[in-house]
Amino acid sequence: MKSHTIICFDIGGSAIKCAGAADDGQVGPLRRVPTPTNDFDAFVAAMRALIDSAGAVPRGVAISIAGVIDPADGRIKCANIPCIDGRTLASDLEDAFNLPVWIANDADCFALAETQAGAGRGHANVFGLILGTGVGGGLVIDGRLIGGPGGFAGEWGHGPVAAHFAGTPPQAIPRFACGCGQIGCLDTVGGARGLERLHMALHGAATIALDSRQIVDAWQAGDADAARTIDCFIDLLAGPLAMLVNTIGASVLPVGGGLANSAALIARLDLAVRGAILRKTTQPIIVSGQSGAEPGLIGAAWLGLAKAAAPAKAAP
Repeated sequence: MKSHTIICFDIGGSAIKCAGAADDGQVGPLRRVPTPTNDFDAFVAAMRALIDSAGAVPRGVAISIAGVIDPADGRIKCANIPCIDGRTLASDLEDAFNLPVWIANDADCFALAETQAGAGRGHANVFGLILGTGVGGGLVIDGRLIGGPGGFAGEWGHGPVAAHFAGTPPQAIPRFACGCGQIGCLDTVGGARGLERLHMALHGAATIALDSRQIVDAWQAGDADAARTIDCFIDLLAGPLAMLVNTIGASVLPVGGGLANSAALIARLDLAVRGAILRKTTQPIIVSGQSGAEPGLIGAAWLGLAKAAAPAKAAP
């Protein structure tokens, strides 16, 4: 490992993944350890051991994490890793490692990875669209992550804007309470859990509980209930996504998360969004991500390389 590399991490509730990144953004080899979720000292020790195993002093540490950092005070909100929740994580880790530490949430890192090494290459404005357990996103304009480690830019899933009616013919859609405290967020009807919730709300006792993969499979097999659910699901997401495209001018929206594995679903969503935006194009703009199996690490690598190359701020 060369001394000019960045050590990048992708941290979730189950595992801490780590790799070194060279100046060209290439990462590897991958190392992985379980995440100590309830002991901060053990959490730091696990990361330190991975850094030490690199064999040379890096220029800094870049982290992709499933959490949101408050830009006002640097405190992280990370429900699935209780020992870091509420901490000023970057500064705490800088003190522990005596290295610069840069953190962005996983959606931001996905957007960076797709911009640099995936479907967003060659595009000026890229919105990384997450359709996983819930919905999220990250925005890159002219190669620069917007919002950076603040974690709030790109959170299109929150805000009480979910339509009251969806599908053809229109059907009433319940207003679900969201974990963010709002009622009627897109996050409650988008993503895997939203798709499942929507399916039960539309069909109730007439159907058995299905997970998102089963709903998509049933739709592709011609099941009428699943087809109705997908019709409403696409309708609920397409309008807000079209407005997003019109507002930020993104020319491609790579999709990550579990629902991105369904090429048919992504193609259906792309067709609906392209039909609703101002700029008419025959080229797909919503496409499955192409940055590889570890977009979190790749995105963290590019975050770290950009931060390490930036000139230091002058003291006030």
